[in-house]
Amino acid sequence: MSGLLCRVAWASRSSATFGGHKMKKRSLVVPTIFLQAVIVLIGIGALALMLWEPHIEGRNAHATLFEIYFKDPFLAYAYLASIPFFVALYQAFKVLGYIGQNKTFSQATVKALRTIKFCALAIIGSVAVSAIFMIFGDRDDRPAGVFMRVLITFPSIVVAIAAAMFERILQNALDTKSENDLTV
Repeated sequence: MSGLLCRVAWASRSSATFGGHKMKKRSLVVPTIFLQAVIVLIGIGALALMLWEPHIEGRNAHATLFEIYFKDPFLAYAYLASIPFFVALYQAFKVLGYIGQNKTFSQATVKALRTIKFCALAIIGSVAVSAIFMIFGDRDDRPAGVFMRVLITFPSIVVAIAAAMFERILQNALDTKSENDLTV
């Protein structure tokens, strides 16, 4: 019981002592704002690439806008499959906002991490389904298609695993905190 009281007392202080030196809590506002700006730039860059790339693709070099966007079922599928990516970016933006507000250990953060995990899994699933387009597509495009699928799948696996781990760690911390709140 005394260990619990020591942890509660330590958590309530505004500064901690480490090796005889007094340490002040640092604000996480500036780093989180920077990371949020990076996320916004990633989203803008991804959207710009998705809108610009079809115009320079070899078979669309002399095509009209209608031919580019409405006669290519793979392009429509790619736009549909990109929705989980942008949802995950928004959820990461929200997580950083919670961290900046010192609400890291909250149920909202756990929910956002869970959403990021499911979005990463949806991206992996959409890449797997997109293999259908590769089977019926041009044989010359298959090596590049496999490479692009690998390039998308592996980072999505890493994000899904990291989000699941952080979700579990935060959920365990919240459960422990709620048990401790009931004990005190």
